[in-house]
Amino acid sequence: MHLDITDLPFGVTNWAEVEKTEHTGEQGVAYWQTRQFGEIRVRMVEYSPGYLADHWCAKGHILLCLEGELHTELEDGRRFVLHPGTSYQVADNAELHRSSTEQGAKLFVVD
Repeated sequence: MHLDITDLPFGVTNWAEVEKTEHTGEQGVAYWQTRQFGEIRVRMVEYSPGYLADHWCAKGHILLCLEGELHTELEDGRRFVLHPGTSYQVADNAELHRSSTEQGAKLFVVD
């Protein structure tokens, strides 16, 4: 089984030129740079030190930690820590999760 990516011509994204939007967490702030390719959303996300998400997320993601350290908690109590070069993947509506970071983190996210 594989993901079908259709109607997407070759393109290059210079992330330095993509506008940042601010998203406040329960604590701290997240800065998103977002590109939309049909149904596929691709983001560069930076969490400030001390960030804690303000919700349990049900959206599926493939997430790669580029910098810092990301703490991910699942609603069932399991906890995971991502460091640069590690990733996680979760399906839509599969396992509720939320993110936090003590030192800040930079992520590449596809969802």
